[in-house]
Amino acid sequence: QVQLVESGGGSVQAGGSLRLSCAASEYTYRYYCMGWFRQAPGKEREGVATIHPYGSTSYAESVKGRFTISRDNIKNTLYLQMNSLKPEDTAMYYCAAETKCYSGSWDYWGRGTQVTVSS
Repeated sequence: QVQLVESGGGSVQAGGSLRLSCAASEYTYRYYCMGWFRQAPGKEREGVATIHPYGSTSYAESVKGRFTISRDNIKNTLYLQMNSLKPEDTAMYYCAAETKCYSGSWDYWGRGTQVTVSS
């Protein structure tokens, strides 16, 4: 079983940047598709970005050009670089692992890290 632990959240002003990290407990992480999700109070969870083991990426329209997902398969760590942050990016951010890529079934989840963007 893979354990995922997020870090790097915090409070920033609009226009600022944050880098989220997600540490995986098992080397098998490198074979999984990985994703970042977020959930704001009163809203449904939404996908932010995903990355395939070979490096191909996809992004939600709302974050394209501002966020970058990346992974280090040696350090077993997933990243989300967030630039030009907006108040509407405020949410709890979660990383997740999809053991069978493109199945739509995200099998492992972290506990989340809070991102708060003030105007």
